[in-house]
Amino acid sequence: MSHPQLPQGMTTAAVLGAGTIGASWAALFLAAGLKVDVFDSAPGAEASVRAFIANSWPQLSALGLVRAAADPGAIAFHATPEEAVRRAQFVQESVPERLPIKHELFRRIEPALRKEAIVASSASGLMVSEMQEVWRDPGRLVLGHPFNPPHLIPLVEVLGNERTSAGVIERAEAFYAACGKVTIRVRKEVPGHVANRLQAALWREAVNLVIEGVASAGDVDKAISAGPGLRWAVFGPHMLFSLASGNQGLEEFCARYGDSMKRWWATMSTPELTPATGRLLTEGVKVEQAGRSLDEIAQERDARIIRVLQALAGQA
Repeated sequence: MSHPQLPQGMTTAAVLGAGTIGASWAALFLAAGLKVDVFDSAPGAEASVRAFIANSWPQLSALGLVRAAADPGAIAFHATPEEAVRRAQFVQESVPERLPIKHELFRRIEPALRKEAIVASSASGLMVSEMQEVWRDPGRLVLGHPFNPPHLIPLVEVLGNERTSAGVIERAEAFYAACGKVTIRVRKEVPGHVANRLQAALWREAVNLVIEGVASAGDVDKAISAGPGLRWAVFGPHMLFSLASGNQGLEEFCARYGDSMKRWWATMSTPELTPATGRLLTEGVKVEQAGRSLDEIAQERDARIIRVLQALAGQA
C-alpha cells in the first residue's frame, strides 16, 4: 500500500505523553519513516513504549504502513518536553485530558519549538480555543484527534479556528495522510468533535435499551457488530440510507421513513450513568466476555480490525 510522501522538511515528530495513545502515535510515526522524540514523566514509560512498538510493528507491516526506510529504533526519550520538541517539525500532544496540564505543557514547549513546527492535540473533548489560551502565538496549534488505537484506526479529526495560521490545517492533513491516516475537517468547535458525538449518541440508546430490559448488553453489542456495524465499515449513515431509498436519494428516504424515525426518536431517552447503571453494564459485559480477559479481547479486536482494513484495501 502506498501513501503520499511526507510534506517537505518533515523528518522528525515529537510525542508528548506516551500512554496508550501516545505510544500508538509513536509506532505509526516510526513506520512512516520519521525519527521520533518522546517525553513522558511516568516511571517505566520508555520500556512500555518500546514494548508497544515491538508488538505493533507486525500489525503495521500487515497493513502496508511500514515504509522501506522505516526504523523502529529511530526513537529517543527525553527528560523534559522542551528537549523532546526541539528538533521536531510536527508535535503530537497526548497528555491527560485536563486543561491545566495541557496549559502548563504548552507554556513550557512554545519557546523551544522550531518556527515551522505544528502542534496537534489528541484531545477528545477539549476545545482548540480553550487550549490556545496560554499561547503567545496560537496559530500553530490544531486538533489532531485520533480513534483508539491510532496506529490501526485510520480516522483523525482535524480542527483549527480563526486564530489558526494560514496553511497549518492543510499541512497537518498532508502529514497525517502521509502516515496512512484518513482525515476529516471539523468546521466548528463542539464538545466531543464529530466521531465521539456519534458514538456517544449510539451508546446513549444502547445503555437505555439495557436499562429498560429490551435486550442484554451482549445482545445490544451483537446487534451492532452483526448488523449495521458491518455496513458502517464501508459507508456512513447518510450514504447507506441513500442506498436504501430505492435509487431515489435521501429526499425520498426522508419522505418514506420520516414518520417512523420521528416515532423512534420520540421514545428515546438519556439515561444517567449512575453507579447502579455501571454495575448493570459491567455484569452484562462479563457475560459477554465469557471468561476471557480484557487483554485477550483487545488482541482479538486488533486482529479483526486488521483483517477488515486489509479486506477494504483489497489485501485479503
